[in-house]
Amino acid sequence: MDFGSYELDAAVYDEMFLPDGTPREHSRALHDALRGLSTAELASIQSRVTHSFVSEGITFTVYGSEEAEERIIPIDCVPRIVSADEWRLLETGLTQRVRAVNRFLADVYGDAHVLADGVLPEDLVHGCPQYRPEMRGFSAPHGVWAAICGSDVVRTNDGFLVLEDNLRVPSGVSYMIANRKAVKSSLRRLYRRCRVREVEHYGRLLRRTLVELAPEGCHDPRIALLTPGVHNSAFYEHVFLAHEIGAELVEGRDLLTRNGLVYMRTTEGLRRVDVIYRRVDDDFLDPLVFREDSLLGVAGLLEAYRLGGVSLVNAPGTGVADDKSVYPYVPDLIRYYLGEDPLLANVPTHICRRPEDLELTLDNLENLIVKQVGGSGGYGMLVGPHATPAEREAYAKELRANPAGYISQPVLELSSAPCVIDGRAQPRRVDLRPFVLTGRETRLVPGAFSRVALREGSLVVNSSQGGGGKDVWVLDE
Repeated sequence: MDFGSYELDAAVYDEMFLPDGTPREHSRALHDALRGLSTAELASIQSRVTHSFVSEGITFTVYGSEEAEERIIPIDCVPRIVSADEWRLLETGLTQRVRAVNRFLADVYGDAHVLADGVLPEDLVHGCPQYRPEMRGFSAPHGVWAAICGSDVVRTNDGFLVLEDNLRVPSGVSYMIANRKAVKSSLRRLYRRCRVREVEHYGRLLRRTLVELAPEGCHDPRIALLTPGVHNSAFYEHVFLAHEIGAELVEGRDLLTRNGLVYMRTTEGLRRVDVIYRRVDDDFLDPLVFREDSLLGVAGLLEAYRLGGVSLVNAPGTGVADDKSVYPYVPDLIRYYLGEDPLLANVPTHICRRPEDLELTLDNLENLIVKQVGGSGGYGMLVGPHATPAEREAYAKELRANPAGYISQPVLELSSAPCVIDGRAQPRRVDLRPFVLTGRETRLVPGAFSRVALREGSLVVNSSQGGGGKDVWVLDE
């Protein structure tokens, strides 16, 4: 692999190279191995990695203006290396963050001390579309509202930053495991030489977490994964995870409630379900409580949860903690609930519901990224420097009409990593999504789904916007 034309920019942290072009110490083995590959050998490895995704049907869905399109997710064969020290920081920082978020959720649906003490504005929380008044007074098992969290982490020259927390129905972990399987099989000797920590046991850790959150007295729970069905963008992942954790893959029509318990229809009659790993959004979970026209959920499900007859993971209402207008307050929540300084910083964020932040955003649209507070997947986002004047003006009208629906952030120089583009090494921007599991204790597998902005010059890593994925190698001590 030829790095002779690999361009470094002092403003951009490169995951493999120091600014002077010297390989970082923890990336040296990978760098030297790649340099020893011919163009043909590299192309063969990339082809095998790509073919593994095609043959296994590892897909995602892109929603266009007219119809949805299913695509194979692009994968780059060059792994991203994370040193043992870097991972230790990420692990402790994300664990701290999730602890505070769970304390916040228990509080905000309970006595709401955090609002009474003025840490967050009351109208910001109660006006958040993801806040569910129906969950007031509920006590989640072991205080765990968010058992599964996929936080997006980026790196700049200033270090790691948390870009956002995904707490509702976080996705992407199947890509982490699929990336590992594909790349490991093609770089097996190098993988062993680098002493990479494993991620394939994620399914076992997830099952253990779900078992720990089962209704009291249930020691061998029957677990179901509730999916919206085959047309959901993450259906591949639903099938994959149900198999990994030994759960029944069900749709809402497969379940019913009786006397505060949940049952699954089977050919042998009704079977009780104890834990539901739900991949259905709050709005569609229970037509008796949320959207009455939902065909995806189960009538009476929320009542069964409140009575303790079934456990739902994640709990309804967790979205209030990952709403982009609440996100800027997470460092304050860490200090408030834990009495600790945050180990991982947030990205500086302007909350457009504040008049001064709205004016600042409108005056600097060409230099900012503007996001909808409830948005995801890169949809509905304005990347100011890459937008036309007409696009910025149209977006400004939307901002003025609904300022509470938006936040803005500076354009970050996301770190770059080498990718195989047209047969040679080229830098592309990357992020990192580790997955945090919380039951009676908090656990992370030492790895993540690293998304890549494959389009030259792009800062948008979302698969729905042309991004791809990388394997992440966390090195042993």
